[in-house]
Amino acid sequence: MPVFEKRTRIQAPPEVVFAFHERPDALNLLLPPWEHARVLERTGGLEKGARTVIETYIGPVKQRLVAVHTAFEPGRMFQDTVIEGPFARWVHTHTMEPDGEGGTFLIDHIEYALPLGPLGALFGGAFARRKLEKMFEYRHAVTKKACEG
Repeated sequence: MPVFEKRTRIQAPPEVVFAFHERPDALNLLLPPWEHARVLERTGGLEKGARTVIETYIGPVKQRLVAVHTAFEPGRMFQDTVIEGPFARWVHTHTMEPDGEGGTFLIDHIEYALPLGPLGALFGGAFARRKLEKMFEYRHAVTKKACEG
């Protein structure tokens, strides 16, 4: 199963980086404008059981993505699992680790699988990987600017 991980050092303590993710507008800020995605529904915050519904597009096809938070450690990490959407599997762990110098390592770790098994991986694997790299480069830049600025 493919794994994607993005790690960025932010010059702010973990509590500040975590608090940014707790903001009611954080998810909207983290959605790249080129994704043409929008939050349709959000219940709860980052805690276990919180639920988010997003409308997005894969090419010209509108997709509905439903994610439920499945793990939560206040100030340190939260995890969401997609229960409906374009991926066959998606488990996303957001971790904020102290860097030992007053800053934070923001780590997004995603275990995912594309639909259609080996065929999906063969024909969509490189596309999905590039999309994740671009999206998380944007998300980490937004987080860094908000927390350091």
